[in-house]
Amino acid sequence: MPVKPPPELNHELIQDEDPNAMINYTDAIDYWSSVPASVNGVLGGFGEQTSVPKADIVGSATFLRKLQTRMECQPGFEKLTIDMGAGIGRITRDFLWKVSDRCDLLEPVKPFVEQMRKELVPVAEKGKLGDIYDIGMQEWEASPEKKGRYWLVWCQWCVGQLPDEELVKFWIRCKEALMENGTIVVKENIAPQDDIFDATDSSVTRTDAKFRQLFASAGLKLIASDIQKGLPRELYPVRMYCLKAM
Repeated sequence: MPVKPPPELNHELIQDEDPNAMINYTDAIDYWSSVPASVNGVLGGFGEQTSVPKADIVGSATFLRKLQTRMECQPGFEKLTIDMGAGIGRITRDFLWKVSDRCDLLEPVKPFVEQMRKELVPVAEKGKLGDIYDIGMQEWEASPEKKGRYWLVWCQWCVGQLPDEELVKFWIRCKEALMENGTIVVKENIAPQDDIFDATDSSVTRTDAKFRQLFASAGLKLIASDIQKGLPRELYPVRMYCLKAM
């Protein structure tokens, strides 16, 4: 789920008593497999011809820079990051490799994975590309050799593809994957009043209150939060959350 316009501008958005019940993984994969494997495709038409990609990366870099003293890596460990729902690898390509020693990526849409391998050749040449997992978040669990070793888990514009219950389970697995003092960053669109289902990509846009509720259910402590600046006004607000294990 990329940047999106709010409900009054998008007639495919549906408010329902239980938006979670409407999420369908197959529908989501079918939709994302049908869009171009490009920045414009993964960002829902707000690609490099707009201000969105650059503003997004600048906002993420600024957010992490403010958190440097709270993200110290454990001695003897590498700064291992995993980019969840990574699309074609845009965030790793433009940002995450610069702050990490090595980057793993997870993406279930096969055309995106194929393009990702091309986009990340320069990252691989720098020795910073780790493993690529072509599975969904609901299927992922850190391998035994990586459990407890991740410095950063980055979840951006992807967790709306999971229902609440599955999302909590996913974040618990993310928490178990972290090294001591490891960090989870969640960066997502924010619904203004109630959770909203989007039939286009079979996803849910959640409220800030719902995110905070789900963080607590997963045993995650909210350390910092900020609003992404510089996005077009017609889009949902985007909020960044920094989380640690309780």
